Amino acid sequence: MSTPSVRAVRPRRRLSIPRLIVAVVVTSAVIGGGIVGLNWAQAQAEGTRSAWFAGYADVTATPAFAFEAPRSAAAKNVVLSFVVADPAAGCTPSWGGAYSMSQAASSLDLDRRIARLQQQGGEIAISFGGQKNDELATTCTSVSQLAAAYTSVISRYDVSTIDLDIEGANLSDPAANTRRAEALARVQSEQAAAGHPIAVWYTLPVAPNGLGPDGQAAVRAALAAKVELSGVNAMTMDYGAALPANTSMITASESALNDVHRQLDALYLEQKITLGDKTLWSKIGATPMIGQNDTRGEIFDLAAAKKLNAFVLAHGIGRVSMWSLNRDETCGANYVNLSVVSDACSGVAQGKASFAELLGASLTGKPHFSAGKVTTDEAVDPSSLVDNPATSPYPIWTTDSAYLQGTKVVWHHNVYEAKWWTSGDTPDDPVLNDWQTPWLLVGPVLPGETPIPQPTLPPGTFPDWSGTVVFNKGDRVLFDGVPYEAKWWTQGDSPEAASSDPNGSPWVPLTLKQIRAITGG
Repeated sequence: MSTPSVRAVRPRRRLSIPRLIVAVVVTSAVIGGGIVGLNWAQAQAEGTRSAWFAGYADVTATPAFAFEAPRSAAAKNVVLSFVVADPAAGCTPSWGGAYSMSQAASSLDLDRRIARLQQQGGEIAISFGGQKNDELATTCTSVSQLAAAYTSVISRYDVSTIDLDIEGANLSDPAANTRRAEALARVQSEQAAAGHPIAVWYTLPVAPNGLGPDGQAAVRAALAAKVELSGVNAMTMDYGAALPANTSMITASESALNDVHRQLDALYLEQKITLGDKTLWSKIGATPMIGQNDTRGEIFDLAAAKKLNAFVLAHGIGRVSMWSLNRDETCGANYVNLSVVSDACSGVAQGKASFAELLGASLTGKPHFSAGKVTTDEAVDPSSLVDNPATSPYPIWTTDSAYLQGTKVVWHHNVYEAKWWTSGDTPDDPVLNDWQTPWLLVGPVLPGETPIPQPTLPPGTFPDWSGTVVFNKGDRVLFDGVPYEAKWWTQGDSPEAASSDPNGSPWVPLTLKQIRAITGG
């Protein structure tokens, strides 16, 4: 992660009739004892476990960073990074390719410093991988030896949480993905049998539209191998060319997290595991690069940190980290070019504020909290699937209606906007890539909302509809002041029928976006 390469809450699909039937069957089976699962109340409780914050600390950085002397209470939990393959022995773990575990104990006094942090109530997790070196699964081609390598690190530092930071060439290696997953599944099974459950997090690069194909493949391989993933930690940083013009880092980061939520839903469904929204959010982490990112012009400032913390608390995200604790201070006067990343300062003026305190505010959990959790199917609460027309600002989506680009609908208490003409595509179907759905999630239906009246235009903007006039595709008319557009040739068909028979009517009301374009509003 040291130099990584390289969205409105999006809900999961939960209302198609076949899925509702499945949900009822699962619930009945749980009651009968035939299937291990959670009922709806349990599913909600599952999402309430305390989220945790732990900043990354680069063990081999120069100058050395004293993680054992935390600058604030928020900095007491630390993700030590990075354990990688020894350049001379592909199945042997090392710190940054420079120190064996024993050498780190003597040369860096690492073991003693960890003990000192623990004396103060801190907790460590270990991160394997990173951007600069080979993650063990890339070079160790024996699953048994790879599992032994992971276990040796877990045992030496007695950790219950490990983090697999997989980027670059390590991420684009399918064979390594498979080996890693098989080895981690073996490690988890053996450790659980010994009474020492291990939490496994995958830390992966993201774009504003979520995980790329390689990241999806890595998660898919882990789930297929039965790795009990505590979650996917999104590196909300270094977007590069993927960052749309005039888009802030916090907007891009929130977008990425919403899309990872959608993607995780789809990936678990591939394994025939249905998870609720709260559980899915608890399986997501967020890790920004504080201050100046590796990509010039990308700056994650203190205001962004506050907003990300608010997003985390509002959505129930399970974990927050940052790269890195080493950099959580204002650069000194002798550091001239703040557009170039420093390993020892953030590149922004922090004053007395710390990113760790802002990002970790109100996060009271510990890394080990997710160890031993078992992912199981969840039943659906039918009452959560019903939309009320009286409290919905836009029409409720129906499978038989057709929707033009820009049309807004309500579905499962959320507002969606059609990205292109669509009919029959459920707005919250889980898809891995946003181009696979014609719907854009705008945001939730707000308390107290009521139907928004169809906007009208002044007389004369378009001709009034007449039953004797022939209209061709694209012609626009006013009917009681409401603007409509013809979908095909028509004569004598009143636009009034469009609301009761939107598919069969040749008329469709203009969208608010179209009306604003006309009025300049």
